[in-house]
Amino acid sequence: MSVKKLGLKQRYAHMTRGLDWETTYQPMDKVFPYDSFEGIKIKDWSAWEDPFRLTMDSYWKFQAEKERKLYAVIDAFAQNNGQTGITDGRYANVLKLFLTGISPEEYQAHRGFAFAGRHLRGVGPRVAAQMQSLDELRHIQTQIHTISHYNKYFDGIGEFPHMYDRVWYLSVPKSFFDDARSAGPFEFMIAIGFAFEYVLTNLLFVPFMSGAAYNGDMSTVTFGFSAQSDESRHMTLGIEVIKFLLEQHPDNLPIVQKWVDKWFWRGHRVLGLVAMMMDYMLPKPVMSWKEAWQIYYTEAGGALFQDLARYGLRPPKYADIATAEAEHISHQNWAIFYQYTHAAAFHTWAPDAKHMDWLSEKYPNTFDKYYRPRWEMWNQMAKEGKRFYNMALPQLCQCCQIPMGYTEPGDPTTICFRSSQYKGETYHFCSDGCKDIFDAEPEKFVQSWLPVHQIFQGNCGGATIPDVLNYYRLANGADNMDYVGSPDEKLWNEWQADKLKTAV
Repeated sequence: MSVKKLGLKQRYAHMTRGLDWETTYQPMDKVFPYDSFEGIKIKDWSAWEDPFRLTMDSYWKFQAEKERKLYAVIDAFAQNNGQTGITDGRYANVLKLFLTGISPEEYQAHRGFAFAGRHLRGVGPRVAAQMQSLDELRHIQTQIHTISHYNKYFDGIGEFPHMYDRVWYLSVPKSFFDDARSAGPFEFMIAIGFAFEYVLTNLLFVPFMSGAAYNGDMSTVTFGFSAQSDESRHMTLGIEVIKFLLEQHPDNLPIVQKWVDKWFWRGHRVLGLVAMMMDYMLPKPVMSWKEAWQIYYTEAGGALFQDLARYGLRPPKYADIATAEAEHISHQNWAIFYQYTHAAAFHTWAPDAKHMDWLSEKYPNTFDKYYRPRWEMWNQMAKEGKRFYNMALPQLCQCCQIPMGYTEPGDPTTICFRSSQYKGETYHFCSDGCKDIFDAEPEKFVQSWLPVHQIFQGNCGGATIPDVLNYYRLANGADNMDYVGSPDEKLWNEWQADKLKTAV
């Protein structure tokens, strides 16, 4: 007699629910101590539903096939010297920022979801979190493998694990995940699974990877879209977390709303790095940050929160401010990095007239009025041999750790400045959003490791710029400074000269 094949739903039940048990020799509350202290109330863990019904055996089969195709593209790119086919040598600096600032967060997410998977007593979310943990580990592996090819030719990539713990601007994404991973498992799931993955992740992977394709980098766009197919499951997990918590008990709503407000704002600040990558760092820009925000947050996110309104959940508190900042954040961030590129692991440059015309077209209400005059002045200074480097250390926001370069909502000519008192000390913030986050958890954020403070205290190798660069393991004049005159530019020009000789 033939054995009847189990259906997908039955198989999933056997591979998940069927492997769960109630502890006897130790109480459940002692085995799972972290899923109750946040105040979240769960009546029925079995109500958790995974629309994908993914189990480990099917996971490996599916991912193995996908990665065979991914690595075939990456290897073909390397064998055909694909790095010579990108639009311009400046593009490599996008990958430097991506590898140093974004890829390590994949590993942080891997560890965070592994923790959540261990400490959620419900078997459904436990299995889902473990699957996402594996996804995130695969993502950083493929990203390192892809970008390692560029490390053979371009500076500023080889020391990225060391730099992640030390370089000033990398404290921005690092503090985001340190904050999430030091929270409870439910807050972590909301922070990463919902606020970042569902609400904001498309802003990272979709337009940026389109930009990679438009600039001839097929290896990066391949790993990007490979990761994006996983992100669809991650987004589903994120929305499932929200719905599950809100359906379980009405007391969960104010807790979840507080988390959504907090992590939307924190994610918005981190993604400011992506904004300048799209607007300034792509030699051939494909989409402005303002356009991406309109499509992937205003329209998609707006529809999402309309759907969630039936649970009582409203849009994030400062969503209107974030939308207004889409007009400014990329320009302000790139101006910060342009001034401090002597302390960064990638090169910067001032946009030329053609690129400024593109920015003017994309930002007709703001660029020509507020930002073009600054770039024209800095371009003129560079022509006169006075390329501007800011040698003073900037004030940092206690929460997001970004230099205080953002402006007041509705007034792009005034720096936004907020402060709070806690136990006799004054703390400074770049926005109302960051101040609110601090005021809700001051005992957490007073512990922030602020790079500028640490430099002043002598904890970053010494008091001089060479001391700090050595602490970062940056080669002065190679890894940093302006792109013009850099070894990267010299190498790129040699490649182009060789191409012309071959063509002749």
